[in-house]
Amino acid sequence: MRLLLIEDEPQMVEALKAAFARHDILVDAVSTIADAEFVSADAVYDAALLDRQLPDGDGLRFVATLRKRGNTLPVIVLTAMGQIPDRVAGLDLGADDYMCKPFDFDELLARLRAVLRRPEALASPVINIGRLSFDPALREARVNGRPIGLARRELLVLEGLIRRAGRMVPRSILMETIFGLDDEIQSNALDSHISRLRRRLAEADAGVAINVVRGVGYLLRGVA
Repeated sequence: MRLLLIEDEPQMVEALKAAFARHDILVDAVSTIADAEFVSADAVYDAALLDRQLPDGDGLRFVATLRKRGNTLPVIVLTAMGQIPDRVAGLDLGADDYMCKPFDFDELLARLRAVLRRPEALASPVINIGRLSFDPALREARVNGRPIGLARRELLVLEGLIRRAGRMVPRSILMETIFGLDDEIQSNALDSHISRLRRRLAEADAGVAINVVRGVGYLLRGVA
């Protein structure tokens, strides 16, 4: 899972990133509405967490921009502005949930799970190729019904490939899928994750292959 966090308080950012990392959730953090609009136009996120009091204005502007674009990205507002008129304004402008600071992290996780269960936020149906199946909603990979133990980034690579099975996926798309904005990325990092994923799929006899399109990207396909 990948979240967009729009928050300008560094301590809050670091605390949330550390807490989500313990649940294998990747977080990209930006501090302004302008940056949020920029990154959300290209990157794919499962949900956004949004403060209202940002350096360039009320964070609800970001929600309004998303909805005007027809973007249904789930948004949870996290703010100190907790009066009833504030909450009503946030929900009326298109936020999916509204939490007041300070908040409990376990409750935030529960609310995040709740908004992701809503019909408009549900991921695609289970994807099957070869003997491998991938459930985007559960972020779970199975071979012949048995779960495969994959590390977080291996699972993200698999998701990026299997959603486009049979088509070449550019390296740039996979890099955006598995690495956050603040990650320090070594030149061979993607290749290392691909190599480990290949090995795990082969060990599980998944009936799929990951082919290299040299210098361009990768392609996942079924094999006999």
